[in-house]
Amino acid sequence: MNDTNTHTPHAPEAGAKPGAGAHDRRWLGLFAILSAMIMNLLDATVVNIAAPSIRQDLGGSETSLQWIAASYPLAMAVGLLTGGRLGDMFGRRRVLMTGVLGFVASSVACALAWSPGGLTGARVVQGLFAAIMVPQAFGLIREMFPPREIGKAFGALGPVIGLSTILGPVVAGALVDADVLGTGWRMVFLINVPIGAFTLIAGAKALPGGSGQRGLRLDVTGALVAGAGVFLLVYPLVQGRELGWPVWLLAVAAGAVVALGTFAVQQRRRTRSGGTPLVELSVLGRRSYTSGVAFVIVFFGSIVGFSLAIGLFLQMGLGMSPVRASLTMVSWAVGAFFGSAFSAMKAGLGRRILHLGLALMAVGLAGIYLVFERAGTGVGGWDLAAPLVVYGLGMGMIFVPLFGIIMGEVRDHEVGSASGLLEAFQQLGGSLGVAGLGTVFFSAAGSAPAVADFVSGAQHVTLLALALTLAAIPLGFLLPRHAREQGATEAAPNEAPASGTAPRGGTAAERTPEPARV
Repeated sequence: MNDTNTHTPHAPEAGAKPGAGAHDRRWLGLFAILSAMIMNLLDATVVNIAAPSIRQDLGGSETSLQWIAASYPLAMAVGLLTGGRLGDMFGRRRVLMTGVLGFVASSVACALAWSPGGLTGARVVQGLFAAIMVPQAFGLIREMFPPREIGKAFGALGPVIGLSTILGPVVAGALVDADVLGTGWRMVFLINVPIGAFTLIAGAKALPGGSGQRGLRLDVTGALVAGAGVFLLVYPLVQGRELGWPVWLLAVAAGAVVALGTFAVQQRRRTRSGGTPLVELSVLGRRSYTSGVAFVIVFFGSIVGFSLAIGLFLQMGLGMSPVRASLTMVSWAVGAFFGSAFSAMKAGLGRRILHLGLALMAVGLAGIYLVFERAGTGVGGWDLAAPLVVYGLGMGMIFVPLFGIIMGEVRDHEVGSASGLLEAFQQLGGSLGVAGLGTVFFSAAGSAPAVADFVSGAQHVTLLALALTLAAIPLGFLLPRHAREQGATEAAPNEAPASGTAPRGGTAAERTPEPARV
């Protein structure tokens, strides 16, 4: 996904002083983009709290709950690469607005679901429209803001991502327990209607237009092969426990390796033949970026899977109501808020803030495990409050600088592709976390669990989340020391853009190659 149509007649040139109206429209446009991101992030996590209520209403097995939770990020991961390319082809505002419309409509379909299978199907459609909507954010922000302000705009993304990820379960619990007009759990999806309406109205007024790039073609074959590889990777993890881990599931997992390898070969051939690939493979040649991809998979897999398991434990194990369970997790959100604020103030620490955050997350998880070990079946919400604050504090520190640091060595002609691919791996990490940690939780709890069995399941998940957190520490050392400096542009000296890309516009100073700070 090339971020190549980022300078349009609507975008102010670097250094220009737009009028007050244009300035206001830029920030209104940013709020529209952030509201679209919030819808995506809320729907990636609301099921963690709403799941028991959904099962009570619709029925279904434990595996069906995992599919309802995992289907959204899985579908989004499958569609993200294609979604980003559609923005290049048809214009980012047009594609974003189309994605928002489809997202709201599929959210209503989720609210009207009559069975676990129907809800899972609607969640898949929702995830595909999110994959169309989300990749446009980075390019639109680059269009709207000149270099001197773009850092502030991107700086707003970290706290939004962090707080929305954690507040999703809190909002879900409040909505389920409020039972507005008898809607119960269905309101966690209907809340997207007013948010989406704001996005559409503000976006129509403030987002820059653009017709996209002529001559680009969608790599349908690459999209299908990549989607098949991702599905074959996640399916055995979600379905394996219920099926008893038959041998054929190992063949499915092996098929994922073959499919993803085929995708890489196909993309290389398409690039060499002068076609437009879904992914700029040159970005995968950068150690810092590939290490960042691994970091994102481990980090998001850990926190999303752990969030699901804790939400299920509080309600199914301890018998808490949705709102009480969400209030128990407020301490996590509070920690994330202060962690994000601290990280924003200490941006100069670079990747050191990541290691500080991981250390605090590990301390918090160790504290949660000790609470389970000491309190056993008598564990309560207040027992978990302090370690959840510490865990959230560390997590919040990581959200703000993470994506800027990972993109530290990425050149301008690779930014679009690298951003979309990173978002896809984030969603894939979330899917793997739900599948893997959810399987561990239910396997440890057993088929007819008592409270002690749920405590055991929560302990197993906490240990696994701790192991994943510790595994992220060495990956962090492979990342650039600092986020990408504004002004480190296009290609390094003697480095030409890959086939199918076009250099960004802008002033001569903006186009001057400058090494990224590492």
